[in-house]
Amino acid sequence: MKFFKNIFLGTLCFSVLAGCSLLGKKKAEQPLFDNVTVVEETVIDSRSVPIFPKKAALTTDTARRFSIELPMRCEVDWNNQSVVSVVPSEKIEMVRLGVGDPLPGDLKVSDYEFKDLTVKRALDKLLEGTDIAVVENEALYEKITGTISAGALEDAVELMTKMGRAYYSYDAHNGELRLTHRGKWLIKMPQNQTIIMALLDAMHGADMRNLLVDWADKTVVFEGNYQTEREVAKIIADISGKKYMLAWDIDVYRVYPRTDNPIVWMNLLPAFGDKNVKMSIPGVVGRALVVGPEINTKTLQEFMAQQANVVLVSQGTFAIPNGWQSRFDIGQCGREERLETDLIVGATGTYGDYAGRKKIDAKIVLRTSQGELSSFNIPSSVGDNYVIVGIPTHSFVTTPETLISPFAELVVFMSPRVVSVVDGMADVSGANELIGDALRDFLNE
Repeated sequence: MKFFKNIFLGTLCFSVLAGCSLLGKKKAEQPLFDNVTVVEETVIDSRSVPIFPKKAALTTDTARRFSIELPMRCEVDWNNQSVVSVVPSEKIEMVRLGVGDPLPGDLKVSDYEFKDLTVKRALDKLLEGTDIAVVENEALYEKITGTISAGALEDAVELMTKMGRAYYSYDAHNGELRLTHRGKWLIKMPQNQTIIMALLDAMHGADMRNLLVDWADKTVVFEGNYQTEREVAKIIADISGKKYMLAWDIDVYRVYPRTDNPIVWMNLLPAFGDKNVKMSIPGVVGRALVVGPEINTKTLQEFMAQQANVVLVSQGTFAIPNGWQSRFDIGQCGREERLETDLIVGATGTYGDYAGRKKIDAKIVLRTSQGELSSFNIPSSVGDNYVIVGIPTHSFVTTPETLISPFAELVVFMSPRVVSVVDGMADVSGANELIGDALRDFLNE
């Protein structure tokens, strides 16, 4: 009995020792850390330092979107909107920069004739016998022909370079007259913010994007060629000479129907009355409605909210001289990154006589980086609004599949305004207080 007891105790001790040895082996095999994650063959644990892939040297999105104009451009006070406003006219001056030193004033030109010569060759011939050398920064092939009877050298050089669509700068120290086909200008802008925005928007509408605006001293610097100079000069002349400017306040919504059915826009008629829906204009995609002032952002949102969830995608304002074109970039004033941020609303418009009536005759174009989406020719009266409906949100989806309902759509609400530009010496202190028929009578003067 004692023998079996000893055997049992020995077996038990052996088992315990074996178990302890196995436990020790298992402990030795355990990892140093409890939580280990493997991501793309990289071990990440609680003591790891995050490792990120190298990014290209590109401007960050938030820095790229920074703009001093946004507070002025991307906010609309719908509760204090003036359908017609009056502003005083102000002088706008454009000055070319980088002209260098003045040309020698003692040099005069008389009876100089040039025929079918490049600008450089004509100036070389003119400056023969002087210490001034003509240098081309790039080849200028335009040829000029003309005669200068008499005048100062500076006037002659200015005339000849303009004829050749070129620009010059003079370095008196080195005695060099440098020629180039590009120039730089500074525009001294007026003090009125509406006119400033109209000037900038018209320049944007002419595809001038690299504008350096100093909002403290009200100046803008831009570069370009002869054609750019002509375009800007024409914009300035029109702003200075036109009696009116046009502006649009705009809201852009994405609308999600609550059912598997699109919004029934025909319900606008019983909801507001057929007199408040004045015109229906179909486009290649969507439809533009010209509506009365009773259909505004508040009442339109209330109508849409009965059938759908409404999300404000973007809001803002833009202005143009009468007869010019401009654009509103949805993404620039977007509330957040959305599919529609690629959309641009372009506008061209005039205010004036329209078959014997005062009308705003506008063309509204919706386009993306892929091209034009739709366009509408819209004649309307002062006080009318535009509602563009039926633009599928799927128009902006670039993936084969999406979670967005096929009945979701883009809705654009636009409220045009007329800005009357009057003589700067006129008293306009009470003009902006005119409303209704009195204001319309003022415009007809």
